[in-house]
Amino acid sequence: MKVVVAHNRYREAIPSGENVIVDTEIGQLREAGVTVIPFQRSSDSIAEMPAARKALLPISPVYGVDAQRDLAKLLAAERPDVLHLHNPYPLLSPWVIRTAHAHGVPVVQTVHNYRQVCSSGLYFRDGHNCHDCRGKVLGWPAIKNRCYRGSAAQSAIMATTLAVHRPTWRSVDRYIALTDKIAAHLTDFGIPADRLVIKPNGLPDPGAPEPLGDGFLYGARLSPEKGLGLLLDAWRRHPDGSLGPLRIAGDGELRHLAEQAAAERADVTYLGPLDRPGMIAARRASAVVVAVPTWEDVLPTVILEAMSTGRAVLGTAVGGIPYMVGTGPEAAGWLADPNPESLAAALPPARAGAPAAAVAARARYQQHFHPDVLTPRLISIYADMSRHAHR
Repeated sequence: MKVVVAHNRYREAIPSGENVIVDTEIGQLREAGVTVIPFQRSSDSIAEMPAARKALLPISPVYGVDAQRDLAKLLAAERPDVLHLHNPYPLLSPWVIRTAHAHGVPVVQTVHNYRQVCSSGLYFRDGHNCHDCRGKVLGWPAIKNRCYRGSAAQSAIMATTLAVHRPTWRSVDRYIALTDKIAAHLTDFGIPADRLVIKPNGLPDPGAPEPLGDGFLYGARLSPEKGLGLLLDAWRRHPDGSLGPLRIAGDGELRHLAEQAAAERADVTYLGPLDRPGMIAARRASAVVVAVPTWEDVLPTVILEAMSTGRAVLGTAVGGIPYMVGTGPEAAGWLADPNPESLAAALPPARAGAPAAAVAARARYQQHFHPDVLTPRLISIYADMSRHAHR
C-alpha cells in the first residue's frame, strides 16, 4: 500500500494539534508497513518566498499553481494507491483533489474543522457560535465580519474559494469524520452517508498511568473560544481551596485573566506557557484535565492526552467532546453545558469521582483511540478506496 499524505502545515510558531496528529498518523502507518509519501507545505515558508511567488498567494486557496505542478509530478512518478488530504489551505488548495483524480488516484480526506462551509473553519466569531454562512452560495457574512485572518480581502478570497470548490469537495471519494458532529456537518453540506466514515484521531500509548495527582489542570491557548473565562467564573463560585488546586497553562490574549485569578486566590496557579515536558509534568500532578471550549471544538488533543495517561476529563458538551468523553459508567469524566452554573455544579463531583473516572478514561482510550484500533481501520479505508479505483 502506497499513500500520499497531503497537508498544509500551520505556522510552527503557533502550537497546532493538527500538525502533531498528522505527524503521529504518518508514523503509525509506517510502523504498520504502509509506504507514506508526505506532500506538505508549511505556512512558515511564505516569508521566504520570492516576490513573484508571493504575488500569486492571493489565488493559492483557489488554485495553488506550484502545488498542482509538484503534485502531478509526484503522482506520475510514484503511482500511489490513495491520496490522503488533511488541510489544503492556503498553499495546496482543494484543487489537489482534482489533480489526484486526473491521475486516477482516489482521495480520502480527514476533516479537522468546518471549512467546507465556514471561512474561519470554527463556526465561531465575536465570542459566539455562528452558522451565518450555512446554506449560502457565497459566504457574504464571512466577508462582512472579516472572519478569515481579520481581513475583508482575505475573507473574500476564502469565501470565493469555498464557493468555487463546492463541487470539488463533493467529489472526495471518502470522508473521514473525526466525530459524529463532523459527520452531521458533512451530511448537512450534502455528502452522502455512504461516503462518510467516523474515525477519530488517536495518540501513541504512553504506557501504564502514573498515580493520580490532585486538583484540576487547564492547558490551552488562552483565547475566548477556549473557555478560560467560563472556567474562572465557575471556579469563583466555590470557596477558595474547596476544590483543591487549579493549574492553568498556556498563553494568549486572555493571559491577564489567569494572572489575575492566581493573584486573587491561593488555589489557582498560573504556570505560563509550557513545552511538552512541562505539560506532561503538570498533567502528572493533576487528577482532572479541564477542556471547556465554548466553540464546537472538533477533537481536542488535550482530551486524548488526558485519557491516554489515565486522567479524568471535565468538558463542555460542545462539538466532539461528548463523543470523546462518552456517557454512563464507561465515561471518561463529566460533561457540563457551556455556562458558569452548569460548570460550577460539575466541579465538586469531578473532584470526588476522579479516581474511578481516571480508570474509565484509560480504558476508553484503549478501546477507541489507541493506534492498535485506529491504524487498521485507516488502512482498511485506503484498501477499500484502492479496490474501487481499480475496478
